[in-house]
Amino acid sequence: MSPVEPEGLDRSYDAPDLGEAGERPPVAVIGAGRFGRALAQAAARSGEVLVWSRRELDLGDPNIRLTRAATDLASAELILLAVPSRYAADALERAGHQLDGGHLIVHVSRGLLDDELRTMSHLIKTLTPCRRIGALAGPISAELLVDASPGAGVVGSEFPEVVDAVRTAIASPTLRIYDSDDLRGVELAAALTGLLLFTIGFAQRAGFGPATIGALTTRGVAEVARIGRALGARVETFGGLACFGDLLAAVAGSDRPEIELGRALAEGASPEQARERAGGSIEGIEVAHRVAAFGIRKKLRTPIADVISALVEGRLDASSAVHALMGRRVTSE
Repeated sequence: MSPVEPEGLDRSYDAPDLGEAGERPPVAVIGAGRFGRALAQAAARSGEVLVWSRRELDLGDPNIRLTRAATDLASAELILLAVPSRYAADALERAGHQLDGGHLIVHVSRGLLDDELRTMSHLIKTLTPCRRIGALAGPISAELLVDASPGAGVVGSEFPEVVDAVRTAIASPTLRIYDSDDLRGVELAAALTGLLLFTIGFAQRAGFGPATIGALTTRGVAEVARIGRALGARVETFGGLACFGDLLAAVAGSDRPEIELGRALAEGASPEQARERAGGSIEGIEVAHRVAAFGIRKKLRTPIADVISALVEGRLDASSAVHALMGRRVTSE
């Protein structure tokens, strides 16, 4: 660990020697959406990539091979799962028959499975024989992967070989991959950051000033860290790349649909109009509903998730949401 990094946050690394293309085993990417294609293009710089998808597409790279046969996944060592959480069960059930304990699976989901706030690693363990699992999170965008722009991300995993495999596949002199052994914390932080991005987008259009947005964001980080701690995650993880780093990148200009959804609702758009305007697969909507239900059941304070859930369902208008967010009793910091 670098001496300037606080203990408990994401750890740095020395970039691996990637060698010549083809020296590593094939990397498989499940899903050919925007982020899945970007992962494939990044991994193709260091060797062969299999993209398992029902879609017909040509990524224009000789190192990338599209396949519709789940049996082809067996030849890969690292599997990158890049499908939204609502579709993951079907993909994993089909893929699981071709995998064994020698395979490594790393997902990029920002979703949660149910009202118990179970994460994607739970689903992977349930539907496949794979146990060496990781989650890639942080301020990594599709554009950053494709353009090899300077940036960083974090892999949460209890297995160092999982982190090493991701570094070998997609890291570069300009893209640093940090590691954390708090898998659950990284998964929860990635999912719950969407709530904060929504809140920031809403606050910007609702007329909140920088100081108020700063206070609201700080409260939000404390809220999601409190939820993470209740689920066994380390609070420090929420101060790392998976939450705080992703949050800063998004506010600085990253194109995240959660921010646009919040802005649209603050401007008076209906939930349906706001979803259409934001575009993309916004897993944070489902996360908000699930966190609100979890908070009620576990007697945890989740005011931001409660407001987002009510706004998206049309149970709260923009004006009432402002009062709900800023009218709470002041307590100790």
